[in-house]
Amino acid sequence: MDRINAENMHFKTLNEHIRKSTDSEITIENTLGQRFIGSGCLGKHIHIYGIPGNALGAYLTESDITVYGNVQDATGDAMNNGTITIHGNCGDAPGYGMRDGKILIKGSAGYRAGIHMKEYMEKSPLLMIGGKVGDFLAEYQAGGTIIVLGIGAEDTCPVGAFCGTGMHGGKIYIRTEYPPRDLPEQVCLSEADEEDKEKIKGYIELFTKKFGGNSDELLSSKFYKLTPNTKNPYKQLYVNN
Repeated sequence: MDRINAENMHFKTLNEHIRKSTDSEITIENTLGQRFIGSGCLGKHIHIYGIPGNALGAYLTESDITVYGNVQDATGDAMNNGTITIHGNCGDAPGYGMRDGKILIKGSAGYRAGIHMKEYMEKSPLLMIGGKVGDFLAEYQAGGTIIVLGIGAEDTCPVGAFCGTGMHGGKIYIRTEYPPRDLPEQVCLSEADEEDKEKIKGYIELFTKKFGGNSDELLSSKFYKLTPNTKNPYKQLYVNN
């Protein structure tokens, strides 16, 4: 295993070290705001202690990143596949334009999580948020699955305003007794049934395996599902027929 002490290290120097490392297992200690860690990495398993900067795991490919703390903005920007696991909170826009792979956040996330997420054939990304999430969740979502568990926020809706604005693909599942309000007409809201819960059961079990908790207890809660309204789609705004 390659161990890197990132204290006072410039982000370019750190990322060059990661790219040139012949070890597949890399541990980075004393991380403090360095950007683009793991960006474009292929076949790496990176463990980060501290707080990485923006664009962690951007364009990630066949690699895994685990952060034992909080992260900043644009985590997993346009990631191709792999897994980013965050044992803390996350800044704005995690999963921006992600094409495949998984982002698992134990805590809460900021604004515009899952913006422009997309999918193609067997490639379908997952963004899971254990706590709450800010405004503009899933803005322009075109595919993939977003799950907000609202752990610790059971007395309120764990999703901010303008949820699903511009959504024209994918699904959102929210564990709550308080569904989001003032949704755009192009988004359908329904209570998740047992068939829906069966579809996300594996994701919930993955979350509790990584962070702890009881998956059966979480699944026994009420979930709401958000999907695009095919009778009134945003797609008409983007495509000339």
